[in-house]
Amino acid sequence: MTTSRACSLFLPVTLILAVSISSHAAPPVPDYIAQAVADPGRPDADRLRDADRKPAEVLTFFGIQPGDRILDVIAGSGYYTHILSRAVGASGTVYAHNTPTVLEKFVKGRLAERLKSASLANVQRLDVAFEALEPPKDLDAVLIVLFYHDLYWQKIDRPKLNAKIFAALKPGGLYGIVDHHAPPGSGARDVESLHRVDAELVKKEILAAGFVLEAQSSLLRHAQDPRTDNVFKNRGKSDRFIYKFRKP
Repeated sequence: MTTSRACSLFLPVTLILAVSISSHAAPPVPDYIAQAVADPGRPDADRLRDADRKPAEVLTFFGIQPGDRILDVIAGSGYYTHILSRAVGASGTVYAHNTPTVLEKFVKGRLAERLKSASLANVQRLDVAFEALEPPKDLDAVLIVLFYHDLYWQKIDRPKLNAKIFAALKPGGLYGIVDHHAPPGSGARDVESLHRVDAELVKKEILAAGFVLEAQSSLLRHAQDPRTDNVFKNRGKSDRFIYKFRKP
């Protein structure tokens, strides 16, 4: 366990509450994360998405470090998997999870093509339905990027999944969530029609699993987004929330 993660275990409650507020000031991006994003092996299609997704700043906010063991839940074709692989380095491991449905309908071989690169040898695929997912133990981090809302309409047992993630993480481990804002108080109403979810509902569910909310970020805020359109209508410009949870 790193010093920064260990220290988080002993923070007094008042300090935890103090840091669990939106932060507009992004910390400096470490060189190893900047170099991971700048990896010349990344596809051009990925690079075109960087301005909207801000992967360097997001992974800096999450505190991803060399040597980490990370589970990328619904990795898709590997946008974040690739960057995480380069960031954690040869001493780390990235587990790229996808369900058979996602692989068949959306990925269509693109992840397999990406992972032919020897530079991504620290990536291990987990191609399994959520019901059968058994995350590797002693993980440093689990990320779900722009997919938690889909768990609702796909009828995934979220309490069970969050419990599995909690059990798989080391003490002090990170559970990072990025998703599209729905209007406050809307709950799960828009999860399928607009691909949005009420951030407070997500927070409530993950806190119920035993996690502590350490911080949230406004890095991907788009205040002009009315939160009432399908996120694919103006892709990349949706108002998104970022939560950083910790396992005590």
